[in-house]
Amino acid sequence: MSSPPVRRALISVSDKLGLVDFVRGLEVAGVEIYSTGGTRRHLEQSGIDVLDVSDYTGFPEMLDGRLKTLHPRIFGGILCRHDREDDMDSLAKHEIATFELVVVNLYPFAATIARTDVTRAEAIEQIDIGGPSLVRAAAKNHYFTTVVTDTQQYSSVLEEIQEHQVTTLETRYQLAAAAFAMTAQYDQAIAAYFAEAEQASQFTQDHNIGMRLKTALRYGENPHQEAALYSISGSHGANLVQARQLNGKELSYNNLLDLDAALQIAQSFTDPACSVIKHNNPCGAAVGESLYRATEKAMAGDPLSAFGSVLGFNRVVDEQTAELLAEPGLFIEAIVAPEFAAGAIGILTTKPKWRNNVRLMQVGNLDQRETELVYRQITGGMLVQESDTVADDYSTWEVVTETQPDDSLRDELRFAWQIVRHIKSNAIAVCRDQSVVGAGAGQMSRVDAVNISIEKAGERATGAVLSSDAFFPFPDAIESAAAAGIIAIIQPGGSRGDDAVIEACNAHGIAMIFTGCRHFKH
Repeated sequence: MSSPPVRRALISVSDKLGLVDFVRGLEVAGVEIYSTGGTRRHLEQSGIDVLDVSDYTGFPEMLDGRLKTLHPRIFGGILCRHDREDDMDSLAKHEIATFELVVVNLYPFAATIARTDVTRAEAIEQIDIGGPSLVRAAAKNHYFTTVVTDTQQYSSVLEEIQEHQVTTLETRYQLAAAAFAMTAQYDQAIAAYFAEAEQASQFTQDHNIGMRLKTALRYGENPHQEAALYSISGSHGANLVQARQLNGKELSYNNLLDLDAALQIAQSFTDPACSVIKHNNPCGAAVGESLYRATEKAMAGDPLSAFGSVLGFNRVVDEQTAELLAEPGLFIEAIVAPEFAAGAIGILTTKPKWRNNVRLMQVGNLDQRETELVYRQITGGMLVQESDTVADDYSTWEVVTETQPDDSLRDELRFAWQIVRHIKSNAIAVCRDQSVVGAGAGQMSRVDAVNISIEKAGERATGAVLSSDAFFPFPDAIESAAAAGIIAIIQPGGSRGDDAVIEACNAHGIAMIFTGCRHFKH
């Protein structure tokens, strides 16, 4: 099926990035340009000849710009089938011109509702009506009409038009698919906004996840699994999907999981912090008076496991910290941080043996953090929950033992409690000097997790504190902790065996706090 040459283009866009150069290229190819409102004025100010849609339809824009393109002379020219004689006769009878190219992107609804101060009226005005209608009409008629909905599509479409006066059917089909995906995502954001506003809940009757392909990955968890990275509509703030990669090899599926875990831990502290991740669990983490000191403590947590690890920071990586990471004997897969100082980039990309391979991921300001939904697929469905990012209320904590922790020990316990929520359950963290010295992760038995964390800590367990993501059902774990020299424990409490656990702590002079809050991470 042959396509007619592109003679006329209808252009109406919210995002005007790159538009002028694109339209100038269309002018060179002999394409007539029709446009509306702000887009028309933008093009005319750049010296481009534009035909006003209102002059063509004979009907003015009205309702404060709400009504512009919804007219038979517009949609007839987009929807006509050029190989149908009756279609073309109808256009001739009603003096309707054909539009072979439609260039539209939509009002920024998702960006508008992301603002904390947005009103309902402002959100509603950003619901585009004409734009999606134009896009769907052009995409439906993709055998004859080319639809462009993304600024990144400009160059390839312009190249085809300038070389052949037409676009290929394959190109038009791909553009139509992208157009329908865009309008579906747009409508999903609007539906979610209305559902949440009416139900005062994130868990609506129908829940759609708007996602867009960011990049294909080399493979998934294993080389025989295909994988890709998608961005979720409406997500904002510091994250790996929008991060800027400053150096290193292509990111893998496992790299992204570990980098996300590293970022979440570092982001949860206000003091300078460093997290060291291996297989999605922290083998080291610490805070300090400086990023250098936090890194020094974190890397010392489990030096053996730290080889080939992923690091997360909550401060700009400076030269002193970079020098520490570049010391012989260390190997680092990837680093995520708000920013990297120029000197630090120079050190990390020139000094170590792994300099060419280390991925440096810059995510920007970490202050923009919000409670997002977490999705996990099961066979036949999807589990959805809020992320576990709510800050703990220290005023609700209860010291349940005879031994009372002093202020210094309370600070240690707060650090240990903040860390254990990031370790896979059953989870135990042994900490001292506000750094992790031993972790027990993902064990079927809580006492096994305690013993592993103590073994990792070694002599450093003496005088350290221990945190548990959930209650101790029996005092056996307390006996192990006491034998290792643990001096304080923090846990949620709530077990039928609480009395026996408290009694064991009292017998060994161990201070223990009940938080009343569990932090499972399955």
